Amino acid sequence: MSGFKIGGVTIPNRTVLGPMAGVTDLSFRVLCKEQGAGLLYTEMVSAKAVTYRNRNTAKLIETDPGEHPVALQLFGSEPDVVAEAGSMLEDDSFDFFDLNMGCPVPKVVGNGEGSALMKDPKRAAAIVSALVKKVRKPVTVKIRKGFDDSCINAPEFAKAMEQAGASAVAVHARTREQYYSGRADWDVIRRVKESVGIPVIGNGDITCGPDAGRMIGETGCDAIMIARAARGNPWIFREINAFLEAGEIPARPSAQEIGAMILRQARMEIQNKGEYTALREMRKHVAWYTAGMHGAAELRRKACAIETYAELERLVSDRMMQENS
Repeated sequence: MSGFKIGGVTIPNRTVLGPMAGVTDLSFRVLCKEQGAGLLYTEMVSAKAVTYRNRNTAKLIETDPGEHPVALQLFGSEPDVVAEAGSMLEDDSFDFFDLNMGCPVPKVVGNGEGSALMKDPKRAAAIVSALVKKVRKPVTVKIRKGFDDSCINAPEFAKAMEQAGASAVAVHARTREQYYSGRADWDVIRRVKESVGIPVIGNGDITCGPDAGRMIGETGCDAIMIARAARGNPWIFREINAFLEAGEIPARPSAQEIGAMILRQARMEIQNKGEYTALREMRKHVAWYTAGMHGAAELRRKACAIETYAELERLVSDRMMQENS
């Protein structure tokens, strides 16, 4: 299956890595790109923090020349602040802006940001319009099915975003109140697709190639977004692309491939963040990469104590030898 366009940006295929705070940093995005992800998103960045020139924000917006196309995801609730942040970041090396209107975290929602905006389409549209007028790059929006069961408004909301100037919309087919529980309602993605003329990216319950094929078939969406299913599994993009292009289901990576990927990501993280921070962040990744392996619980326990790359290398090597025996 061929790719699609967002504004003037060509997306080479129909697989998208969803933005995840604390997960989709530069190192992980590069690995997913190498495995076939057509579009990447940064971790979400506070527009207000950008305008305050927060030093921690600079790391979140770093990109690699090899990961394009990549979107910078902003969140905020004040149109002028979001627009100012966009203006400040316009010349950075990413391809378009994405506005997060789907984050369910209480701290974000409590500030009127993220999925709280699903309850206020007028403000949401004002934010999109303000940013579109301020920047040259395309602007997209990530939304949810609605805020709760009394506010399921994704089709109307998406239409308002299109009218405000958005070039694409991604739909997580759950309400904010669901967080990540229950089944995703793919029918709402279909209804969004029918309501707008811009590309629609479907998100929710995609864990394999056949899932992706069914979502595209049932909803007509232009692309599928994989988030939680990519944790510890960058190969999912290779697998979905193979299925969408030729109906093939490639073999899962071997224990040796998994071990090599863990260590490669760790080396990249160390280069970007230093050993102390990188090894602590790698603990959760090790748990995701090795989920389902024999003795995974014991491995997670040991991973939580690693403090150096040498310790991680020994742990991974020992585990992979056990998998082979």
